[in-house]
Amino acid sequence: MSEQPALRAVSRSSPDFTDRAYWAGTIKMALSRFFVLQVLHDGPAHGYDIARAVERTTNGCCSPSEGALYPTLREFEQGGYVTSEAEVVSGRERKVYTLTDKGREAFKVGLAAWMDATAALTETGRAATARAEAKGSCRC
Repeated sequence: MSEQPALRAVSRSSPDFTDRAYWAGTIKMALSRFFVLQVLHDGPAHGYDIARAVERTTNGCCSPSEGALYPTLREFEQGGYVTSEAEVVSGRERKVYTLTDKGREAFKVGLAAWMDATAALTETGRAATARAEAKGSCRC
């Protein structure tokens, strides 16, 4: 009789949904991708300029690292949302990324989605504040 090797249970800890850092990281990841499209919507740029523009545009809320930015740009390029072209600046070669028509459409769709989410969050915040104020004034 053969014995099967014991299966190891892979233990992944559940995210701490009470940790603001969890939510901030999740939001920043999605927003960074959107703001990369926004920067390129304004015109062609190379990676370093894209990262700095995202940081400026979001007042430091989103600051994509090289480790996050370049895989995103590759994914956008593979999907046909951006094109890249090598350019030599001060003797150094770097890629300049340009939004395609498909990328412009993605930006518009993303903008509409974020505006909807922002409106829903604003309304949720108002409703939560109103409920909290109502509970605070009623001492039943």
